[in-house]
Amino acid sequence: MNILAVESSCDETAVAIVRDGRQVLTDQIASQVDLHRIYGGVVPEIASRMHIEAIYGLADQALEAAGLSRKDIDAIAVTYAPGLIGAVLVGVNFAKAAAMAMDKPLIPVHHIRGHIAANYIAYPELKPPFLCLVVSGGHTMLVDVQDYTKMRILGTTLDDAAGESFDKVARVLGMPYPGGAALDKAAQNGDPAKYNLPRSKPGANPYDMSFSGLKTAALNLIHHAEQVGEQLDIPSLCASFAAAVSDTLVPRVVAALKETGYRKVAVAGGVAANSIIRRDVLAAAEKLGAQVYLPPLSLCGDNAAMIGAQGYYEYLAGNIADMSLNAYATKSILGEAL
Repeated sequence: MNILAVESSCDETAVAIVRDGRQVLTDQIASQVDLHRIYGGVVPEIASRMHIEAIYGLADQALEAAGLSRKDIDAIAVTYAPGLIGAVLVGVNFAKAAAMAMDKPLIPVHHIRGHIAANYIAYPELKPPFLCLVVSGGHTMLVDVQDYTKMRILGTTLDDAAGESFDKVARVLGMPYPGGAALDKAAQNGDPAKYNLPRSKPGANPYDMSFSGLKTAALNLIHHAEQVGEQLDIPSLCASFAAAVSDTLVPRVVAALKETGYRKVAVAGGVAANSIIRRDVLAAAEKLGAQVYLPPLSLCGDNAAMIGAQGYYEYLAGNIADMSLNAYATKSILGEAL
């Protein structure tokens, strides 16, 4: 089954063709990073306009790159939530038009489910059930992936996402957008124990977490140093911050593995590219004898291949939309609107 997949939830316009949920025939991406770097972050209106300009040509490029014609496409999958609402709408409207014009099924895919499915592409042998740590710019959660379309949220951030915290601290440090990658690079030469930063403590739900206090502590440290003329050790601050994030995430992964009895854990989302988090999850899981699935860096960020992968399993589960499909800025991975 050949699925034409569309992703436009933030600042990457992407169109892919995925066969049977695992084989990527092509994944075409038009990045807007250089444009948004001027402003230090994503400008929603600009992102939406750039999606409109790129998406039609990108779909033609995808067909050409895969050596397919429109008649070879069996279904259209699209990110319908969550994301920047204007950006998501561009993809949804394009997908609806393509499905109607080609008389093909329309498959709605939740963006975070797509990130989880990126691991199916990287690891064809991976099958549910397994535990997944989702860490992205807007979401941080532990997910019990019971089946391809049946999931349970074990815990989530109560405030800021890990990725948003990385980006904010990097921006205040004057690092270029995207800040998370720049901070990770700087952290390689730092001492993670030099700065004492807070860790999120377990609450009523031991799997829930918080990053607002950590982010505020780091920002206060930076501003105080500026005010008194103190020279900060930037690599060590970056390493200390990344260690604090990892120390919040990894113990919860370990506890969830013990509770569920799973011996498979995947990591998904843009922050899955962070070298410290990757290293710490791998080390902790291996102590438990658990298999770790870390997607390649090319599948950590937003892409349409992951939407095509998850779209295949949504199709098999009967999750087909009609022309009333709408876009949502926020929506639970379980399907309920927030």
